[in-house]
Amino acid sequence: MPIKRVFPKPGFPILLLLHTVFIALNSLTLQAQTTKKLTDNKLLDTVQQRTFQYFWKGADSVSGMAHERIHMDGVYPDHDQTTIATGASGFGVMAILVGMERHFITKKQGTERFEKIVGFLEKAERYHGAYSHWMLPDGKSKAFGKTDNGGDLVETSFLMQGLLCVRQYYANGNPEEKQLAARIDKIWKGVDYNWYRQGDKNVLYWHWSPQYNWIENFPVQGYNECLILYVLAASSPTHTIPAVVYHEGWARSGGIETNIKPYGYLITLKHNVVGETVGPLFWAHYSYLGLNPKGLKDQYADYWSNNRNTTLINRAYCIQDPKKYTGYGENCWGLTASYSVNGYAAHAPNVKDDLGVISPTAAISSYPYTPKESMKVIRHLYEGLGDKVWGEYGFYDAFSETANWYPKKYLGIDQGPEVVMIENGRSGLLWKLFMSCPEVKSGLKKLGFSSPNIN
Repeated sequence: MPIKRVFPKPGFPILLLLHTVFIALNSLTLQAQTTKKLTDNKLLDTVQQRTFQYFWKGADSVSGMAHERIHMDGVYPDHDQTTIATGASGFGVMAILVGMERHFITKKQGTERFEKIVGFLEKAERYHGAYSHWMLPDGKSKAFGKTDNGGDLVETSFLMQGLLCVRQYYANGNPEEKQLAARIDKIWKGVDYNWYRQGDKNVLYWHWSPQYNWIENFPVQGYNECLILYVLAASSPTHTIPAVVYHEGWARSGGIETNIKPYGYLITLKHNVVGETVGPLFWAHYSYLGLNPKGLKDQYADYWSNNRNTTLINRAYCIQDPKKYTGYGENCWGLTASYSVNGYAAHAPNVKDDLGVISPTAAISSYPYTPKESMKVIRHLYEGLGDKVWGEYGFYDAFSETANWYPKKYLGIDQGPEVVMIENGRSGLLWKLFMSCPEVKSGLKKLGFSSPNIN
């Protein structure tokens, strides 16, 4: 069958046709320039600005706090879209500081949002100073589980890490800004870390419920994402803990120590259950959004080396790709806790916990540790996979090329570290603010840490 050729109808303005073709080609050129020709700095700006919107445009309108999750498909099978996440909100206030410094918003806009957030937190339910894992816009707690309906000391510590950065940002400002800093200081000093020892035990407990007391019985032991909990507990000017709680509880009287070299990279910290296996990458992110790991050492680890090596092991595993998943490689790596093909999972670099799911936050939030390697992933996600993984609030939470699974869903606790850790890699903003806290310097020294930032 002959091919039908289409020509302009008689009398069709040839110049108009050429002009139309020119406009179309110019549009394609501009599109290529904006999506494939960005410099590294412009691409980082783009990722930070879009992801920041999760905590700005996507925030709860009443409290200003961060939502637990945002599903762009509008489907919330287990949770309604009004649920506020305490930990993600801590990451979110740090992201707002980035937004102010990067001029995504004005300082006035950011300050007004912080006023709203602090006003909400001053009235929200607390349990010996700790907030619950989830809250509702009226400040009431929302149960995370049947017996987990009270204080969550870990999520509260993620929040305090962020609020202390905000406090320091405004500490030397005008009278109104100093007042905001003072209000934050009062919230921080209200957290009774020592009480969460469940009496006088030499370990901190994750939960307490006014209805179920200590029934959750979850001692927080290392190594995992919770180092910031013990640092803040030791730093508290009102409800501090003795150093022995850190050494016997978190470090398990030395049980936290190991000496393994997966893929040739030294790891000196191990989980109390997982053991001699490298964990998901959020272990190298959540506690270090404010706590600067550069030069940070104690008797158990060099934290910069341990975090960087954890990242490189994660990358090396994905390049090796022992389970032969589609898409894995030097431009697409990163295993951490996120949405998964079967619910929620803590993906990690071992055959048991590797489900073929890449979580963009893993490599992106590792930017300070592996800037060149992470940049390759960011560029591949943005230029190569594009709209499959990129949406209104930045890169979606997770995807699997093997399963052809590209859910348009976000989790606040994964979006926040992307904005913050990129900024720490670029300017060190949040590290500088947090490490400037005098009580944090004292707390770290008390636990036996050394750092060029606390001398």
